[in-house]
Amino acid sequence: MHMITKSVSFCYGHRLLDHKGKCKNLHGHNGIAEVTLASAALNDQNMVADFGDLGRSLNDWLDANFDHKIILCTRDPLLKALKEQGQQCFETGANPTAEVMAELLFAEMKKLGFPVHKVSVWETGTSFASFTDK
Repeated sequence: MHMITKSVSFCYGHRLLDHKGKCKNLHGHNGIAEVTLASAALNDQNMVADFGDLGRSLNDWLDANFDHKIILCTRDPLLKALKEQGQQCFETGANPTAEVMAELLFAEMKKLGFPVHKVSVWETGTSFASFTDK
């Protein structure tokens, strides 16, 4: 199996409803998204995919949806107030944990036609969550 991985950094804020720790408070992260593609066969250019194509698609999606946005669960009462103040927010169906963000990004990269194997979202330099197709 051939694999390639592209990493992109982004900044975001979030909070976790009903969390017992300090993540219940609105806070921010300098995150990193890592997307790993896998293929048993290489394309006609002897690649799984072009790093540039993957990087542009990943950057475009992150810029439009996560980067410098507040990511909140749809049921978060803060969401309406922030939107009314003109803040750019991204809504998730569940608490916006790194796990939820990784799964969402996995699905979005798959929709764009990439042979996604794994997506990891790093919240800090020492903590990340991954979603994989296996």
